[in-house]
Amino acid sequence: MFDTLFMAFALMLVLEGLLPFLAPGVWRKVFLQVASLADGQIRFIGLTSMLVGLILLILSH
Repeated sequence: MFDTLFMAFALMLVLEGLLPFLAPGVWRKVFLQVASLADGQIRFIGLTSMLVGLILLILSH
């Protein structure tokens, strides 16, 4: 179980590092836009991201 969780975390870091590595200017713009959103909007984005990830996880099994 720990190995799978560790691999998932490592993959998340790799995927999250792609945009800043490939297009730092775009990443900076996106980051600044997200930082200017209201708390409720950021929470909605986080909730949507978690739900999509959960659905993908369920579908993969």
